[in-house]
Amino acid sequence: MSVQESNKQLCRDYFKAFLARDTGWMARHISPDFVRHDPGLPFAVQGPQGVAQLHDALLPAFPDMELPLEDFVAEGEKVLVRLRVKGTHTGAFGDMPATGRAIDIGVLDLFQIRDGVLVEHWALLDNLGMLKQLGALPA
Repeated sequence: MSVQESNKQLCRDYFKAFLARDTGWMARHISPDFVRHDPGLPFAVQGPQGVAQLHDALLPAFPDMELPLEDFVAEGEKVLVRLRVKGTHTGAFGDMPATGRAIDIGVLDLFQIRDGVLVEHWALLDNLGMLKQLGALPA
């Protein structure tokens, strides 16, 4: 398997581990110095524990969350993933009480990988679309 294919598989495995809150996988495959750059989050995501904290903030709000992976582009030590976030808002999400509404938003995630370990992540989500789907903004 090429380095690019191995890196794509690492990213596939990341999303599986995220949904499962597999902290063992996270500890092995996410650098302690890992940083997620995400302007839409009210807290920093650093290291495997930060990824677990992100899970704990999102999954209670969207317990049926799915992350369909649509495209991968790998070059060198970077992998770009295009995916969707789908789920039903049945728990509090920040200050927003549950709405019972479904979301389906687009995401672009760029991962930096060194020596088979995730070291950096840039996330771009359609937060405006999500807020409209949740009824927090007019459609």
